[in-house]
Amino acid sequence: MEAGYQWLERIADEMKGDVARGMAPEPEQLTVRQLLQRFGYERRGDWINNHIRNVMEKFGLRADQDFTIAWLDAPISIELDADASGAPRPPRATDPTRRVGQLDAANRKPTSVNPDSLLLEATTIMQMNGYSRLPVMRNERDVSGMITWESIGDRTALGLERTHVRECMEPAQMIPDDTRLFDAISKVEEHGYVLVQAGDRTIAGIVTATDLARIFRELAGPFLFIGEIEGHLRNLVLGKFTIEQLRNAAGGERPIEGSADLTFGGYKRLLEDKDNWEHLKLRIDRREFIRHLDAVREIRNEIMHFNPDGLDEDKRRTLRTAARFFDNWRA
Repeated sequence: MEAGYQWLERIADEMKGDVARGMAPEPEQLTVRQLLQRFGYERRGDWINNHIRNVMEKFGLRADQDFTIAWLDAPISIELDADASGAPRPPRATDPTRRVGQLDAANRKPTSVNPDSLLLEATTIMQMNGYSRLPVMRNERDVSGMITWESIGDRTALGLERTHVRECMEPAQMIPDDTRLFDAISKVEEHGYVLVQAGDRTIAGIVTATDLARIFRELAGPFLFIGEIEGHLRNLVLGKFTIEQLRNAAGGERPIEGSADLTFGGYKRLLEDKDNWEHLKLRIDRREFIRHLDAVREIRNEIMHFNPDGLDEDKRRTLRTAARFFDNWRA
C-alpha cells in the first residue's frame, strides 16, 4: 500500500477521533509540492490529480483549495469533509481561472534597492545578477518606482549627473496576484515586467517577459512537437490505404473520409497491424516504431489538459526524439 494512502488514512482517523471526543480537528498543513511528494510524485497530471482526489474522497477529506492548479509551494490544508456534527460540508467552489499568482516568478521576492541608495550600488547589483531592472522600495509594501538601464541611460543622455537611485526612477507597474494570467501577459508585453502584489499588498514577486517566454516554451513546445509528429504520420499513410482500412483503424470513433480524419490512436492502430505495416515497405522495425508512437500518444493525451507544471524532461525528450526522427527520415 502506497505511503500517501496510508498517510491520509491516518490523518482521517485522527481527525474523526477528535470529532468523536468533541474536539475540533486540526487541519493538516503542508504545501502542494509536499502533498505530491507524500504520494511519490514531483509533478501534477490528470491521473495523479484524480488519484489523490479519489484517496481524499475515500477517507472523507478535502483540500481547502484546488491543489491541481495552485502554485506548487502554496500552503494548503487537508481537512475533514464534514463538520463537528458529522454533517457534510457544502461543496467548495474552485476557481478554474489561471492567475498570475500561480507562477513561480510571482512568488519569489525580488531583489530591490532603496531610493536613497547610491546609483553605483544599484548598477553593480544589476550587472552582477544580469538584471535589466530593479524595484525601488522603502519596505515590502512601499514601492517608490523602478530603475532600469533605460531610465539610467535617458538621464545620462540628457547630460544630467545622477548619483542616487531616486534620481533615475520611473513609475513601477504593479498588478494584484489574482489578476488573470492573460491580462497580465498584455501588461508584461507592454512594459517588459510587472510587480505582483499579494493580498496583503506586499510585493510577492516580479514577472518578466523572459519568465513568460520560458513558461510558454515549456507549455507550447509539446503542442508544436505533437503537431509536427501528427503531420508526418498523415504524410506517411496518405494515399496508401483504402477508406475501409482507415475506418477499421478508427474503430468507429468518428466519421472517416480520408487519412486526415484519423486520430493519433487511429494512426497507431493502423500501423501496428502487421499487414498494413508491410504494405508501406519501410526499413524500420515495426515494434520499436509502435513503442515510441504509443509513448507519444500517451504524452499527447496528457498535454490536451492544461498542466501548470508542464511536462517532465523525459517526456519532452521523447517528443523531441520522435520529431527529430521524422525530420531525419524525411531528409
